[in-house]
Amino acid sequence: MLYHAYELQRSWLNSASAWASIGAEMLSNPSNPMNYVGPMGYMGLGSTAASALEVFAHAAAPYGKPAWGIEAVEVDGKADPVIEATVINRPFGDLKEFYRESLPEDAPRLLVVAPMSGHFATLLRGTVERMLQNYRVFVTDWADAKTVPLHEGEFDLDDYIDYVIGFLEHIGEGANVMAVCQPSVPVFAATAIMNRDKHPCAPKTLTMMGGPIDTRCSPTTVNDLAMDRPIEWFRHNVIATVPMQYRGAGRRVYPGFMQLAGFMSMNLGNHLMSHYEMFKHLTAGDEESAQATKDFYDEYRSVADMTAEFYLQTVEVVFQDHALPNGTFAHRGKRVDLGDIADTAILAIEGERDDISGLGQTRAALELTPGLDVSKKRYFMAEGAGHYGIFNGSRWRTKIAPVVEEFIAAHG
Repeated sequence: MLYHAYELQRSWLNSASAWASIGAEMLSNPSNPMNYVGPMGYMGLGSTAASALEVFAHAAAPYGKPAWGIEAVEVDGKADPVIEATVINRPFGDLKEFYRESLPEDAPRLLVVAPMSGHFATLLRGTVERMLQNYRVFVTDWADAKTVPLHEGEFDLDDYIDYVIGFLEHIGEGANVMAVCQPSVPVFAATAIMNRDKHPCAPKTLTMMGGPIDTRCSPTTVNDLAMDRPIEWFRHNVIATVPMQYRGAGRRVYPGFMQLAGFMSMNLGNHLMSHYEMFKHLTAGDEESAQATKDFYDEYRSVADMTAEFYLQTVEVVFQDHALPNGTFAHRGKRVDLGDIADTAILAIEGERDDISGLGQTRAALELTPGLDVSKKRYFMAEGAGHYGIFNGSRWRTKIAPVVEEFIAAHG
C-alpha cells in the first residue's frame, strides 16, 4: 500500500505542477492587467504570483533519471569534446566510460564507483567532469530497481562486490578506483579480495570519500537511525512492493522517495530557505541564480529504488554489526580480511562538516589495513566541506581533486 499511496500522491502533484506552470506563464505575461498600473510602469503583482507558482511547479514536478550531459570539458582554456559510451550492460548496473578526444591513449584510468543509496550516478557529474581533465573515467551507472524485471533475480552486497570486480577486470590492469560515500565498504572489501587472490586487475590506488567504514566514529543522525531499531523494523516499515506499471513489478524494494524524504527532513530548514531564495531571485528577475537552484534540485530529487536485500543487508552488516571493522564481513560465505591489502595504496578523504559520514569513519580504513605500508596510506580532511562538498562544487574542484591526482600520480 505504501508505494500505491505514493503513486496516487505523485499523480495529483504532477497535475498540480502542470497547472501551476501554466498559471505562472499567464501571470508573468507583461500584458496581464495585474502587472500594469498605467504610464508609471508595472506594479508586478502578477509577476510575484507567477514566481510563487513557478517555485511550486518545480517542487512538485516529476523527476526521472537525468542525462549525464557532459558534452565537453575545459582544458587549458579550450573546450575539449567528451565521448560517452556504455561499455558493459548488466541488469542492475552498467559501466559507463567518458574520455576527452585529445586525451593521450596511455592516460591513467579511473573507476568512479557511485553510491547505490537512492540517487542516480549522475549526482557525480561534477566529479566526473573534473577528473576528465586528466583521466579516462569509468563510472558505475546503477539501475533503478523498479525497472529491473523479477526474472533477473536478486541483488545484494555480494553481487555489488562481484559487479565491481567484473568492472575492474574489463578496465584491465593498472586502474585506479574512487569510491564515493556508501560504496566505500563494498569496494574496500573487493580490494581486499583482489589483493588476497593476487588478481592482476587489483586497483593501484583506492580513494574513499566520506565512506561509512566504521560508523562508530562520530555517529551521525543516519547512523543513529540505523542503530535505534532492529532490522525487522526496517523490513516491515520501509520495504515496499513495486506496482504493476513498472518493469520490476512485484520486486521488493526500498523506495527512493523514502530515502529522499529522510535526507530532506535532516535539513528541512535549509531546503525551505533554498526555495524561498529561488522565489526571491525569480521576483527580482535573477534567472541565473534561480536556475542554479533548479539545477541542483533537478538532480537531488531524482531518486532510484534499491533492492530490499541490498538495503537490508547494508543496514545490518555496515551500520548495526560493524562487520568490516570487526573483521566479520564475508563475501560469498568467506571472511574478508582487510589485512590482505598490501599492494593497493589508500587515500581516505573526509569533510569537516559531513553530517552523513562523520569524521573518523573513513579514516578508520587506514587503521584496518596492517598489511599495507604506511607510505601507501594518506588522509585528507577537507576544511569546511559537507558531505556533498567533498565530491562536487568549487572546493572539490580546487582543493580536493588535486590531492586525489597527486596521490594517484605517486602510487598509480
